[in-house]
Amino acid sequence: EVQLVESGGGSVQAGGSLRLSCVVSGNNVRFLCMGWFRQIPGKERELVSRISGPGGTYYADSVKGRFTISRDNSEKTAYMQMDSLKPEDTAIYYCAADPSFWCTSVEYKYWGKGTQVTVSS
Repeated sequence: EVQLVESGGGSVQAGGSLRLSCVVSGNNVRFLCMGWFRQIPGKERELVSRISGPGGTYYADSVKGRFTISRDNSEKTAYMQMDSLKPEDTAIYYCAADPSFWCTSVEYKYWGKGTQVTVSS
C-alpha cells in the first residue's frame, strides 16, 4: 500500500518561497506518476503540477514559471518548489500518486492529507 505524507507548507508573504515535500512509502516509487493538487474552500480541487516516471512535467498556466516539480526516487520523495508566491496561491496542497507511469490517468489512486499554504499580501 502506498502512503503519502506532505510537509513544507506554512505562511509566507507575497513574493516569498516555499518548498513542499511528499514522502512516498511503498515499493516501485519510480514507476509512479506524482502530482500536486490544491484546493481552496468552496472551490474544486485543481491540478497544479505533475511529473511522470521518466520525468516529464506539466504545470497549470497559473503557476508556470513560478513553481518547479521534481522527484528523487532514491529518497522516495517528490518536491514542489514554489517561488514568487501570490495571495491567490493560498490553498491546501495535496500530493497524489498513481501507478500510471506516463501520467496518462486522469484519476490518482493515492492521496496525502494535505498541507496548508497561506500567502499574505
